[in-house]
Amino acid sequence: MLNFAIETARDAGRVLLEKFGRIESVTKKGDINLVTEADLASEALIVERIKSHFPRHAILAEEAGNAVVTGEDGGHKWIIDPLDGTTNYAHGYPCFCVTIALEHEGEVVLGVTYDPTRDELFTAEKGRGATLNGKPIRVSRTDELGNALLVTGFPYDIKHREKFARHLTEFLLTSRGVRRDGSAAIDLAYVACGRFDGFWEEGLNPWDVAAGKLLIEEAGGTVSNYDGSPFSIYTPPIVASNGTIHAEMLAVLR
Repeated sequence: MLNFAIETARDAGRVLLEKFGRIESVTKKGDINLVTEADLASEALIVERIKSHFPRHAILAEEAGNAVVTGEDGGHKWIIDPLDGTTNYAHGYPCFCVTIALEHEGEVVLGVTYDPTRDELFTAEKGRGATLNGKPIRVSRTDELGNALLVTGFPYDIKHREKFARHLTEFLLTSRGVRRDGSAAIDLAYVACGRFDGFWEEGLNPWDVAAGKLLIEEAGGTVSNYDGSPFSIYTPPIVASNGTIHAEMLAVLR
């Protein structure tokens, strides 16, 4: 199934690259969240491919109205984001990806995140480690928050998230730096391979974090809720790190 997910993510990424910089239609989901023709074309390819190879599996896809397309085999669920970083994409900013995960009996067992602009493919299988372009990856060894490079995202409903500004300010003051790239799936992949030391964000959806959670855990990192409790992809917020700075991050977020 991993090879299937890799091939599908690469093909969907090619669709995104073909349309990148040539988007003619951008619509809105709600007041801010965007959808482009590339989102829809990428999702159509992925969904069609899954239905062809695994017709009994369920599918949770972002652009299809957040719908779960259920099959006879409810134990398997593909969780997909055909274009994570749509706002970046719509503005011609080359930071976006395709991300695909497979959940079995409520546990994510496979994850793939593909960045077509850099041709970087992140993969993970439960119990088998994580890779970048086929080479094993590990989280960073940074052991103090003061030496850490962190990354976050700005929630679409930021006006209603009273604690976000405080968290951001504290991390800016206590870490080496904070970045905001606009693609949670890429951010999580970068924590997994050690480019970032930690990540936090509120208001994300299952398709934003499913593959990234597994990537980080298989690369030796830690993922939890803000209070340190076990993280569910269906229950934000999320804090992820290399593990060694996790307690310091939780102290800021509590």
